[in-house]
Amino acid sequence: MADNIGMEETENELGEPIITFDNVTKIYTLYKNSREQFKALFINSKKYKRHKALDGVNFVIHKGESVAIIGRNGAGKSTVLKMITGVAFPTTGEVKVKGRVAALLELTAGFSADMTGRENISFKCYVLGLNDKEIKEIEQKVIDFADLGDYIDQPVRTYSSGMKMRLGFAININTNPDILVIDEALSVGDATFKKKCKAKIKEMISKNITVLYVSHGKDIQEICDRCIYLQQGKVIFDGPMKETMEKYPEFAK
Repeated sequence: MADNIGMEETENELGEPIITFDNVTKIYTLYKNSREQFKALFINSKKYKRHKALDGVNFVIHKGESVAIIGRNGAGKSTVLKMITGVAFPTTGEVKVKGRVAALLELTAGFSADMTGRENISFKCYVLGLNDKEIKEIEQKVIDFADLGDYIDQPVRTYSSGMKMRLGFAININTNPDILVIDEALSVGDATFKKKCKAKIKEMISKNITVLYVSHGKDIQEICDRCIYLQQGKVIFDGPMKETMEKYPEFAK
């Protein structure tokens, strides 16, 4: 009974669980080429390999937490993000996500090249599930944040890759999400814009928005208090950022 009371008190301090991974395993089927993959739709092909991207992953993230997810390439970070954003699903286990998710992953994906920046704001917001009223409320905030000047009314095909990324970041950061997922997105633009982005993310954290940040850079310690360290699809460490900085080889150098 005492243990249950202690758990309830801890949960109350942290806020309600907003993301839960319960013994999650993800196995991908890898084919030699697209031809073999197509053939497997019709016949029982054995020309494939199975790759276990996640292996019994457990963690709970509470509302308002800022959590870094780190690990070397192939550790399972991208698979975790895909499950949180609803792009992938577990082979076994359960993933629970509560609330609207804004993902700063492929920032330039989904733009219509022939539409203007302003038109793309509405287009991408519709895709993200916002209604007309919500779009109208945030449109000017997006324009101001992206700071593209007169280019906002020019076709996106005239934009540089950096300009597209700025617009993509501005849209996602202003959609009033419950969960913000960032995957190396702070490489956007110049130093001034990066500083502006970090300030906005810290502001969102102060408003009790949950932030997940995947990065290989030490700048995660400026934003996150907690860190989940993945290795070969397993959670090696889950705890305070300061302790992770000492345990993770790339950061301990």
